[in-house]
Amino acid sequence: MAILNHTLGIFLHPDSEWESIRQEQSSFQSVFFGHIPFLALIPCVSAYIGVTKVGWTIGDGAPVLLAAESALAFCALAYVGLLIGVYLFGEFINWMARTYGVQDDKQRRHDESGAMAVYVSTPMFLAGIFNIYPQLWLIVASLCVAGAYTVYLIYEGMPILMKIDKERAFMYSSSVITVGLVLMVSTMIATVLVWSMGTGPVFID
Repeated sequence: MAILNHTLGIFLHPDSEWESIRQEQSSFQSVFFGHIPFLALIPCVSAYIGVTKVGWTIGDGAPVLLAAESALAFCALAYVGLLIGVYLFGEFINWMARTYGVQDDKQRRHDESGAMAVYVSTPMFLAGIFNIYPQLWLIVASLCVAGAYTVYLIYEGMPILMKIDKERAFMYSSSVITVGLVLMVSTMIATVLVWSMGTGPVFID
């Protein structure tokens, strides 16, 4: 399966995998819908289990749990937010492509940008499995490791996927990372705000 091959390959041999992704020439839509709806389930389902069955502790207190309905509403909103976030990430990468000298035609640039957004997001989604044990130190550590590898994938993959020289690829990658951070924070804030205006957090005593 392409999803399994690319997901594993992007970790095991990223250089050759980026070249394979470029040669594959799949559309943004096919790559997006073939990956993100499934990968986005990992952090959301894990978080639901974590906050309703395991809980988190504050100091030496008893574990804090969320009510099932409240947790489900938050995870559903987070799931939608992740889908929208990755899609917008791809669109922003495409929007910046011509600025940094990507010479491919309009459709090809759009597809390459979408592929970049999807595959560099993979480590962050996989790290979401640790949401099943919602302790702050573990979540932060896993996100830091996943984030570092995501940054590496962007810098490594940009010149290969977009076929531009390394100097322009470095500047392009730096801009992409900045946009990605802004989108990630914005998605998190928007999810919490919408959730709080709806059911909000309901804790189990």
